[in-house]
Amino acid sequence: MEKHQIPMEYLSVGFIGAGKMAESIARGIVASGLLPPHHMSTAVHSNLDRHDVFQSFGVNVFSSNEEVVEESDVVIFSVKPQVVKKAITELRSKLTKDKLIVSVAAGIKLKDLQEWAGHDRVIRVMPNTPAAVGEGASVMSLGTAATEEDGALVAKLFGSVGKMFKADEKMFDAVTGLSGSGPAYIFLAIEALADGGVAAGLPRELALGLASQTVLGAAAMVSKTGKHPGVLKDDVTSPGGTTIAGVHELEKGSFRATLMNAVVAAANRSRQLSQT
Repeated sequence: MEKHQIPMEYLSVGFIGAGKMAESIARGIVASGLLPPHHMSTAVHSNLDRHDVFQSFGVNVFSSNEEVVEESDVVIFSVKPQVVKKAITELRSKLTKDKLIVSVAAGIKLKDLQEWAGHDRVIRVMPNTPAAVGEGASVMSLGTAATEEDGALVAKLFGSVGKMFKADEKMFDAVTGLSGSGPAYIFLAIEALADGGVAAGLPRELALGLASQTVLGAAAMVSKTGKHPGVLKDDVTSPGGTTIAGVHELEKGSFRATLMNAVVAAANRSRQLSQT
C-alpha cells in the first residue's frame, strides 16, 4: 500500500461545489454508513440555502475552498465544466500529491485535469442524475498516477449512490450518450406509456404509477436475473397474445433503431462539445 493510502475510518472527503450532485454523493455516503458526515466538507460562499442543506445532515461547511482542500484526503470537483480550470488552478498549491483529485465535470479530460492540478493522481467520473435517488450509473477512468487502491476507494464512494463501472476515457463520449443522457430517454418513455394508458381508458395518476413502476421492475429484472433483455422479452411474449401485438407496433415505429440513434447522436454531440 502506498503511503498516501488512508484507512477508510480516517478518510476525509471534500467537495468543491455544493450543488445537487455533491449533495447526492454526500447523502449516499452517509446513508451507506461508509463515512460519518463530519468526515466530509464543502464550502458555500453566498447561497445560504445550500449552506443549510449540507449542515442539516452534518457535513462541515467552510467559507473557503482552501479550507476544504486542507481538511480532505479526497477532493471531488463537482462544479460546472466551464469553471473547473479556474477552480483547480486557484487551489493548485494546496492540491498536493497526497490528495486524490476526482472530477465529475462532463467533457473535461484527464490530461487537462492533470495539467491544471500539477500532478497525475486524478480520477475522472461520469455520474448521472439518478444518483440523487441512490440509483446512479457512474463510470470512472484513472489518471496516470492514480492507483488501483485509489480506484477501489472512488468505486466505494460512488457505489453509495448506485453502480460504478470502469472504462477507458476514450469511451466517455459514448458513456455520455447512453447513461449521461439516457435518463431523459426513459423519462420520455414513461410519459409516453402513461399517455398510452390514459388513451386506453386509465386515470392519469394510475397510468403514471403503473408506467414508472413497470420500467423500474423491468430494469430490476435485467439487473438481478442476469438474463439478456431479449430472453426476458420472449418470456412475456405469448403466441398471438397482447404483448406481441404491442411489440409489433414498436417495431413498425422503429423503436429500437430510434433509441440507438438517440445514444449515437448524444455521443456525437458530447464529442463536439469536448473539442470546443
